[in-house]
Amino acid sequence: MFSPEGPSLRELAVQALSSVERGYDLLAPKFDHTPFRTPDAVLDSVAQALARGGPYEAGLDLCCGTGAGVGVLARVCRESVTGVDFSTGMLAVARERVRPRAGGPRVGWVRADARALPFGPAFDLVVSFGAFGHFLPRELPGLFDQVRSVLRPGGRFAFPVVAPPRPGSLGYWMLLGFDLVMRVRNAVWRPPFVMYYRAFRLGEVRRQLEAAGFRVDLEALPEFGRRGDGSPRVRMVVASLPR
Repeated sequence: MFSPEGPSLRELAVQALSSVERGYDLLAPKFDHTPFRTPDAVLDSVAQALARGGPYEAGLDLCCGTGAGVGVLARVCRESVTGVDFSTGMLAVARERVRPRAGGPRVGWVRADARALPFGPAFDLVVSFGAFGHFLPRELPGLFDQVRSVLRPGGRFAFPVVAPPRPGSLGYWMLLGFDLVMRVRNAVWRPPFVMYYRAFRLGEVRRQLEAAGFRVDLEALPEFGRRGDGSPRVRMVVASLPR
């Protein structure tokens, strides 16, 4: 799962016993060499799908980490792109790895909590990659309200969703075991480290987005094929505000 350039088991243990913010500060220099980073194939597929609905003027990468999503936005936005994250370490790595290109949009970085975004309605497009496991289910409605508040009329909020493993499969039991370990860890250790892989239920999230005022569309990303039941392996959720 980890490349030789990735974190050691000891480094992962130290991270796991820290707060979310401190843990990601520690992990930041090696984050791109872990399976936690969104694969390039998914980033490229999302960029291509977004380009069909663009171009956009200003984009925001929510919980940007080391800036992979900012790279996606730079391909579809003309004016500016902004990455926001509450980890100083992640933002430091992002600034080094994602540089503005000649003729491309301006690139900016902001340290802030996604649950209290310091922006007005300044963006046409908000994206997020792999961040929702860091929010408890009860926090998602407030998060979606924050996203709505920073979008201009007609703006879009887009993010990829991978189909969950089939119940009883190895992947299913691995994720179930991971979440169980995290729950035990948070019951006996402080500060908590919120990262759960099975808390994001697409049907419930869709209802929450609609309650926040979005129209929600699901777009299959065909590059990743379909499961045995015919459903897409990877979808892009596109939540749009009225104009």
